[in-house]
Amino acid sequence: MTFFRELLNFFITRKKEIFEQTIEHIWITLISLIIATLIGVTIGILLTRFKKFTSPVLGFVNIIQTIPSLALLGFLLPIFGIGALPAIIALFLYALLPIVRNTYTGIKEINPSVTEAARGMGLSDMQRLTKVELPLAIPTIFAGIRTAMVINIGIATLCALIAAGGLGEFIFRGIALNNVTMILAGAIPASLLAITFDFLLSIIQKHITRIIKPVLVVFSCMGLLAIAYSFIGEIKNQDQFIAGFNSEFLEREDGYQGLRKAYPFSLNIEEMDIGLMYEAINSKKVDLISGFSTDGRIKAYNLRVLDDDKAYFPPYYAAPIIRTHTLRKYPEIKEILEKTAGKISENEMRQMNYEVDVGKSSPRKVAEAFLKKANLKVVAKKNHTPDITIGSKNFTESFILAELYAILIESYSDLTIELKEGFGGTKLIFDAMKNGSIDIYPEYTGTALLVLLKPQPAVMREIIRDEEKVYEYVKQNSKEEFNVTWLRPHGFNNTTALMMREKDAEALHISSISDLNIYLDKK
Repeated sequence: MTFFRELLNFFITRKKEIFEQTIEHIWITLISLIIATLIGVTIGILLTRFKKFTSPVLGFVNIIQTIPSLALLGFLLPIFGIGALPAIIALFLYALLPIVRNTYTGIKEINPSVTEAARGMGLSDMQRLTKVELPLAIPTIFAGIRTAMVINIGIATLCALIAAGGLGEFIFRGIALNNVTMILAGAIPASLLAITFDFLLSIIQKHITRIIKPVLVVFSCMGLLAIAYSFIGEIKNQDQFIAGFNSEFLEREDGYQGLRKAYPFSLNIEEMDIGLMYEAINSKKVDLISGFSTDGRIKAYNLRVLDDDKAYFPPYYAAPIIRTHTLRKYPEIKEILEKTAGKISENEMRQMNYEVDVGKSSPRKVAEAFLKKANLKVVAKKNHTPDITIGSKNFTESFILAELYAILIESYSDLTIELKEGFGGTKLIFDAMKNGSIDIYPEYTGTALLVLLKPQPAVMREIIRDEEKVYEYVKQNSKEEFNVTWLRPHGFNNTTALMMREKDAEALHISSISDLNIYLDKK
C-alpha cells in the first residue's frame, strides 16, 4: 500500500508535468500517424496499379522496420536537429509498413469477380477504387492504422532521447535514477493512451464511409501544420543558447537542480540521450552539454570542459564492484582486479575512450593494449562454460573496463568469463547484479552514493566533496545493504562536466561555469 500511495502522490505533485508530457506524446504520435496514413494508403493503392514496384517498395518499408529506433534517431539528429521534427519523421517511417502492407493486401484480396463486375458496369479506375475497392478494404486498412498507432505510442517514448518530449522523459529518468515510481508515471499514461486511441479508431472505423472526406481534409491540414510548426521551432532555436542534458543529470541531486544553486543561472534545456548529446553539440544543435571528464569525444569534437570553479561536482572514481557471494567463492579475484588500482590516469582513460569512439578500435583491443603497456599479462580469450559474468553499462568507458576485467581474470586464473554488456542504466545493471545475473561490473563512487544508497542530507553534505569519505561510505554501506563488495578504485575521476564547442567558448570568453553564468545573465 505504501508504494501505491507514493505513486498516487507522485501523480498529484507532478500532474502539470505529466499532463504536458502526455500532450507532447499525443502530438508527435498523431501527427506522424496522420502523415503515415495519407502517404501509406496512397503508396498501397499505387502498388496495386503498378505491380512491378511491389517487391522493392514493400522490401524497403520492411527494412525501415528492422532499424533499431535509437539508431534511426541518431541518424536523423544531425540532419533535422533535435525536437519534434526528427521524432515525427522517425515515427512516420515506422508506421509505414503496417499501413502500406494492409492497404495493398486489403485491395488485392477483394474477390476478382467484384472488380470485374464493376468494370463491366463501365466504372472508371478511379470510380472502382473509391466506390468498390476502398470501401471493401477499409477493415483491413484500419487494422494497419490501428497497429501503427499502438507501435508509434510505444516508440514515441524513445523520442524523449532527442528532446522531442513525451512520456519517455519520466521513463528514462526513472531508469537512470532507480526510481520505479517515475518509470510508472511515464509507462502507465503511455499504456492508457494506446488503449484509448485504439478504442477511438475502432469507433471511427465503423463510420468511416460517411466521414471519409472530412477526415481526409482534417488529416491533410494537421500534417501540413505539424511540418510548418516544427520548421518554425527549429528556426527559433537557432537564436537561443540551448543546453542538451540527459535525464539522469536533470533529476539527480548532483545534477542540474543542485547546479543552479551553486551557479544561479537559467538555461533553455533539451532532454536527450547521453550519447546523442555529443552528436547534437558537434552538429551545432545545442550549445552546451553535460558530459564526463574522461570522454574521448572531448578531443574528437574539440570541446572545452568548463572549469568547475566552485567545486560543485562530487568525485566519481571508477572501481570494480562484485557480489560478495562471488568473491567468497573466488577470493583470488580481489588481488587480480586490484592490479590496476590507482594505475589508470584520467588522461589514459580519455585516450582509451578516444581510440574506441574515434579510432574505431574494439574495447577489447584497447584494454589489451593498456594492460600490455602496464606490463600485465594478457592471454587469449577462453571459450569454456563461464564461471563469472561481467556486465557493463551502455557507454564506451564501461565497455572498456568490463573487457579489462575479463582479460585480467582469464590471464591470472583458470576462471572463464561471460560478458553481458550494454545495460541501459544504473538501475538495470544493479538489479541484474542483485538477482545474480551478473557478478562484476565497473561503477562510480558518486553514482553509488547518489543513485543507489541515497544517504540523508546531513550525511551527504558532510562527505560529498571528499573522495576518500565517499569511497569508504559506499564501500561499507553497499556491503551492508546489498551484499556487494567494492574493490580499490582505478585512479581516475570521471566526474560530470559542462562542455562547449572550443570555438564558441573562445569567442564568448567562457572558460569556467562562472563565466557561463555571467554570459547568460547578460544575454
